[in-house]
Amino acid sequence: MASTNLTFSSRAAHREWLATQAVLPRGFRAGTTRFEFTPAEVGKKAAMNLTLLALDRPTADFAAVFTRNAFPGAPVLVGRRRLAEPTLGAVVVNTKISNVRAPDGENTAERLCAAVAGALGMAPGQVLPSSTGIIGWRIPIEAMLAAVPAAVAALAGGSLLDAASGIVTTDLYPKARRATVGQGSIVGIAKGAGMIEPNMATMLVYLLSDLAMPRAALRRLLPTAVDGSFNCISVDSDTSTSDTVVLLSSGAVPCADEAAFARALATVCGDLAEDVVRNGEGVHHVLRVAVNGAPSEPFARGLGKSVINSPLCKTATAGNDANVGRILAAIGKYLGVHAPDLDTSGTRIMLGGKIVFEKGSFQLSPETEAEVAAHLKQAEVYASRAPQDGVFRPPIDYPPHERCVELAIDLASGPASATVLGADLTHEYISENADYRS
Repeated sequence: MASTNLTFSSRAAHREWLATQAVLPRGFRAGTTRFEFTPAEVGKKAAMNLTLLALDRPTADFAAVFTRNAFPGAPVLVGRRRLAEPTLGAVVVNTKISNVRAPDGENTAERLCAAVAGALGMAPGQVLPSSTGIIGWRIPIEAMLAAVPAAVAALAGGSLLDAASGIVTTDLYPKARRATVGQGSIVGIAKGAGMIEPNMATMLVYLLSDLAMPRAALRRLLPTAVDGSFNCISVDSDTSTSDTVVLLSSGAVPCADEAAFARALATVCGDLAEDVVRNGEGVHHVLRVAVNGAPSEPFARGLGKSVINSPLCKTATAGNDANVGRILAAIGKYLGVHAPDLDTSGTRIMLGGKIVFEKGSFQLSPETEAEVAAHLKQAEVYASRAPQDGVFRPPIDYPPHERCVELAIDLASGPASATVLGADLTHEYISENADYRS
């Protein structure tokens, strides 16, 4: 996952760093606009962002992976069809409403694509739609069509930062990551804070590159990069109906080194995946669970997710409570279902670098308890505070650091390993999602 441990002293310092990450690759422009509308389902005003990512010339070299949720949104259904198109020239993203199973959803998504295509001199099939927000509501298509000219007028080269800000909803801050290969780069932006346990592929990721890489290679490399990054995270164990990861190459910079491209792609995806977790709704701690000695990689990943998705493990972490009994219980729950005959005698658990379970017994002392509790406290992004006017509000809108709660599990029962990232469960998460539509 994240290859560095950055620290930021202020929102301004974080934005300054984001600007260095969000430099647009050659051959791309981005623009965003915002407008008000009244949702058909409620009688009060709301605001929507409409963001465009456009190539200077449509490209044949693109790939995408989508949610495996059985009730995908209309943009996902349209996006799957776009994979058969010879070229793609733009992506259009709207916030606030996710266009999932609303009446006439696919037709409204196609109407939006046609309007964007007409403004850019493209065919409708060259525009891919994405939507994020409330599930079930109808998108305000007439207001969106009226906003297309402003979004097109905002298109510019240089930076993706406005676009990264334009696609977020409940995220505390925008997310952008960059990796270089020779004279070219891969730059990604992501949206995601809640309803996060991707299974592909409310998470949206757009990866832009000027490195020339053919369609067949992109479609082979992207699922691998996604599987090792976004499919290894969970904020709340819920798989969105709208999860989408899109990869576009303008082909402006020659690239003969597919392996270097793959490494850069994996780096950007891994860093963005960690950003999504750290930026999760109400998240105070990111948990990094490294599972070793497992019979297989899927088994190791499943065991890790059993821990990070355990409500008891998540709430203990939120309270900086080194309640390692909950960790053992979550491990045992998974093993009892998936490998009841596995020899557990060699299992070892380490939290914050301290052995807390080994040789069939807990290894706890006042010193160990204090050290592990200190590790949890150090990894905290921010501390809880009392609600203001009945609403929990984070005291910051930037990540002060990239530290994680480090948990290592060794089953001593095989050659495989996996690392997954999760989050704690806080009052803020409950407050955010209890009032999400209000």
